[in-house]
Amino acid sequence: MDLFSRRRFLASSAGTLAAASALPSLLAQEKKAKTEKKPAPPPEVSKNPLDSLFLTWQQDPTTTMTIQWVGTDSAADIRYSPLTGDTWATAKTITKPFPNTEWKVHRCELTRLAPGAEYKFQIGSAASDYRFRTMPAKATDTIQWVSGGDSGIDAHAIGTNIIAAKQEPRFALVAGDLAYDDGKKPDTFLKFLQNWRQHMVDPKGRLIPMLSCIGNHEVNGGYKQGRDKSPAYLSVFDGLFREKTYNVLDFGDYLSLVLLDTDHIAPIGGEQTGWLAKTLADRQDRPHLIVANHVPAYPSFRAPDSAKEGQNGTGHDQRKYWSPLFEKFNVDVVLEHHDHTFKRTHPLKGGLIDKYGVIYLGDGSWGKLRVPKKAEDRPYLAAASEAYHMTVHRLEGQQRFHVALEESGKIADVCITNGKRPAKRG
Repeated sequence: MDLFSRRRFLASSAGTLAAASALPSLLAQEKKAKTEKKPAPPPEVSKNPLDSLFLTWQQDPTTTMTIQWVGTDSAADIRYSPLTGDTWATAKTITKPFPNTEWKVHRCELTRLAPGAEYKFQIGSAASDYRFRTMPAKATDTIQWVSGGDSGIDAHAIGTNIIAAKQEPRFALVAGDLAYDDGKKPDTFLKFLQNWRQHMVDPKGRLIPMLSCIGNHEVNGGYKQGRDKSPAYLSVFDGLFREKTYNVLDFGDYLSLVLLDTDHIAPIGGEQTGWLAKTLADRQDRPHLIVANHVPAYPSFRAPDSAKEGQNGTGHDQRKYWSPLFEKFNVDVVLEHHDHTFKRTHPLKGGLIDKYGVIYLGDGSWGKLRVPKKAEDRPYLAAASEAYHMTVHRLEGQQRFHVALEESGKIADVCITNGKRPAKRG
């Protein structure tokens, strides 16, 4: 473990405890609301459009950045410059509806940026500078990012935001069930973005870009729906998911992140599986090949097998269609969520423990929580716990360190995965 500093994580976690001290009153309010069993009131959202400002990518993360916010104001141009420069360029902002509201999504994609560089930008006439950094084109240094799922907008989600930002990640991946807007509560989705803007800023003041894939709580109806049933989510993430609700994002020559749809809009079998096979086959020279999706193939809470005849358990189709491809193409790790616990499986092949198999990490407790089943009841589980958490991923050469950090800053789990495929040389 010399390459990976547990001390660094513990030190950053200690700093988090001070920031998290503002959370007890929020937690007390939630506990009171649950005890009284009253329906939750609509969230209070800020009327300041820039309170929902966030960054994401539609294409190459090394040379582009997409700036977005939700508000009623007319579009404002973006001025941007290298952090240490004083020559500013201007980029146009476009607007589109934020469905079922009077608000608009404001979007500006910056292109032809330098890889691995820091930038500052201003919006309209605002004098405030915002900061971000592009991804490097080559992994000549360690690269750190965070992932999780099932956030929501309550105090626990905020606490996990805080601990995630302390890690100075290059980006964050929330793999489904971001706001719990259910495709019909745009103010809830807006509140999620406002929480992100407030707390997902690293210690150096840089905004942390957000990637995602779709979950059941982004969709009115949850499963087997059309794109129109996910209006809020797809109004801001349709840049990456223009036609299909699955895609792959390539980071330089070192990382490919495959984002899948577990039957919320796109069926698991058929076209998506065919696309997945080709996508994985085309990226066998990547040192890091990682898949993320929402509903788990190997659940830690829900039942993988159904007691009812004619019905399938959780993850059945993923195990049938996708897991064989993960194994065939030597996927390094699969990030899956939905069950609201922390879990790590053994390396699995054909559902059985195999040292050359695939590890599945999750299980979606950024802001939601359940008690997982015990390992003796689910032999594929290597570790599981009841903990609000997100995972820090650290890429170092052919190795990946995966550190599950709880909301409190406690390290819940550490594991290492090593390169499985011959990496591209030269």
